[in-house]
Amino acid sequence: MTALTEAPRRVGGVRALWAGNPGAVVQRGLIAARSSSWVVVLSGFFEPVFYLASMGIGLGALIGDVQTSAGVEVSYAAFIAPALLAVSAMNGAIYDSTWNVFFKLNYGKLYEGMLSTSLGPLDVALGEILYALMRGLLYATGFMIIMQIFGLNLAWTAVLALPAVLLIAFGFASLGMAVTSYMKAFQQMDWINFVLLPMFLFSATLYPITVYPEWVQVIVRIFPLYHGVELVRGLTTGALYWGMLWSVLYYVVMIAVGLVFTTKRLRALFLD
Repeated sequence: MTALTEAPRRVGGVRALWAGNPGAVVQRGLIAARSSSWVVVLSGFFEPVFYLASMGIGLGALIGDVQTSAGVEVSYAAFIAPALLAVSAMNGAIYDSTWNVFFKLNYGKLYEGMLSTSLGPLDVALGEILYALMRGLLYATGFMIIMQIFGLNLAWTAVLALPAVLLIAFGFASLGMAVTSYMKAFQQMDWINFVLLPMFLFSATLYPITVYPEWVQVIVRIFPLYHGVELVRGLTTGALYWGMLWSVLYYVVMIAVGLVFTTKRLRALFLD
């Protein structure tokens, strides 16, 4: 009988955090998804489609054209469609990086098992976030097809909306997982919906930010979804402006902060 030798314990440095194999976590998530209900997955796609049909087409007939932040007038449907695309990516990423992570962390004890192998906390964090990105990309691709059918992609730069959506999903997934790692009870998870709902309503998704007083506009510009909406809207309408680069930088910082906090938290919970 071959003797089993225990893997050497990782101590300090990058090796304690990273084994270079986040794909194993993604693969585990895909295998587990086979037994899940696709109705739950599809519900996240149809929600923005229903908003677009009811408000973009129905209410849009009463509103007419709307001016974007770049000063370009577009139809109301073309105005809210990219915002709903950003919301769709956010919802897909948030669902997987919060509720699913919370269960795995506190009830399934999956991360404890993963970190007892060669995987490090950064592998687990990146793996879960990449899996959440796949869901966000699935929603976004389907919704982009709907936008194309209805003629709501007004410029060739709309093809860049999918990479932008991945950036948005990455930002929300990394920050969502970081926040979830500090939660201990299901009741605390209600705070996620408490934050997401007003952010969806007030991030210039359904009407221009200029309808607000100046002091309210300052608050809205702090919301991460606002930057995602402005980025995707500029790409799908072709109304590009330099301020969109700040939105890209916003999400890069958001991703970095989320990864750092998630990695430190997982290490503190299971390795230190």
